[in-house]
Amino acid sequence: MHRQLKFAVPEAMADNQRIHPVVPVATSTTAPLVPPCSSVSEKGTQVHRASMLQGGRPMIPPKPRKRKGCCCRILCGIISLLLLILILIGIVAAVIYFVFQPKIPQYSVDRLQISALRLNFDLTLYAQFDVKITATNPNKKIGIYYEKGGRLSVWYANDKLCEGSLPRFYQGHQNTTRLDITLTGQSESGSTIMTALQQQQQTGQIPLDLKVDAPVSVKLGTMKLRKVRILGRCSLVVDSLSTNSLVSIKASKCRFGIKL
Repeated sequence: MHRQLKFAVPEAMADNQRIHPVVPVATSTTAPLVPPCSSVSEKGTQVHRASMLQGGRPMIPPKPRKRKGCCCRILCGIISLLLLILILIGIVAAVIYFVFQPKIPQYSVDRLQISALRLNFDLTLYAQFDVKITATNPNKKIGIYYEKGGRLSVWYANDKLCEGSLPRFYQGHQNTTRLDITLTGQSESGSTIMTALQQQQQTGQIPLDLKVDAPVSVKLGTMKLRKVRILGRCSLVVDSLSTNSLVSIKASKCRFGIKL
């Protein structure tokens, strides 16, 4: 009989002889380093940009042009148009002034008569003045249309005593027109006003203001211009406020202007 021989194999040698599975090594898919100013194509080749060196010198890309805003152009256009309009207006005004030589109408108070000045039962002051004024148009080539709505009033301090309407009429070149106007009115705090007037009458100098507000249209040759307002104020000093008697006007100073 054959004997079965058993040999003891060392454990370390047995482990080395085992078959181990092969583990695939993962390859790196990281792209290769690319130098600056270059790009990589789909095949991995490097393509230099257009900004690379040409002729040994770097090309500098041109700076973008600065565009002016539309707002700036519109603003400049508006300013230019306004300046042109102002220049044209100045030229027209200069021509009108030198050709027509306009002057403000003049007014004077010729006569003042007090028809009534009394206290009512409700302590309001009733006044009726009859005024005769002279309106003078000193212009040689300008006519004046007095329109509807003109007012003439008499004041003592800040209290309006009475007022009346100016008539509508046309005043020709270098014309003088005399107007008779009746003014009536009632004032609150009549007793206070009457007391102050009586005290002033004792001095023989009573200050009154006659105010004019007249809407007029100016006629240059055959052309009628837009309506303007003549505003005037005559500061009067009278000696008495006796009713049904002529009042002596000791002083009169008038100032007038035009409101567009």
